[in-house]
Amino acid sequence: MSCKSTGTIFLSVLILFAAEAFLVVRAGKWLVRHDGDIHGDAIVILMGSIADRVLQAEHVYRQGLADKIIIVKEGMGAYKALESKGVSLISTTKQVSDALVTLGISSGNIVILPGDAVSTQMEAVKVREYCFCRADIDTLLLVTSAYHTRRASMIFESAFRKKGIPVTILCSPSSFTKFNPAGWWKDKEGIQQVLLEYMKIANFLLFDRRKM
Repeated sequence: MSCKSTGTIFLSVLILFAAEAFLVVRAGKWLVRHDGDIHGDAIVILMGSIADRVLQAEHVYRQGLADKIIIVKEGMGAYKALESKGVSLISTTKQVSDALVTLGISSGNIVILPGDAVSTQMEAVKVREYCFCRADIDTLLLVTSAYHTRRASMIFESAFRKKGIPVTILCSPSSFTKFNPAGWWKDKEGIQQVLLEYMKIANFLLFDRRKM
């Protein structure tokens, strides 16, 4: 093999490794969508982890970027069966609502939508139903964990687009999320979050998007 051929192979391998390294670094950053401090008509807190999302919602609210907070009631599986046996559970939805009130946000500015939602898709559909024919809502600010913002925005945009509802979807990723988009591969939790998000995005694009 000539020196020229060896050099070409070496350069090709070097470019391949550089491209892979670039994609690895960008993989975490792409998942985080941040649209900046833009005013919206309502904040939508997506259910899941509580502390980081409540803190971000309060931060956005205090900035005066929206004066209404929407929460879709989260499904809790077999909790009703437990309640029938005398076990009382505080739902995630109530924990979030109570935390916001404790932080000084008026309960009159918190809208809890019925739904027993068990996925972001179900939350998007319930919020879409609430916004239908509401002239006072044309911009929503999604508040969720940082790594969840890209998928959440894709789901909400698809849901509203399917029904031709002209609502702009913006994202405010929680700055309280323990997630390092620039070095996600450095710890087990970051690796799990990124890989799982990409799997969920693929599932949404290939299957769930058609069902909304």
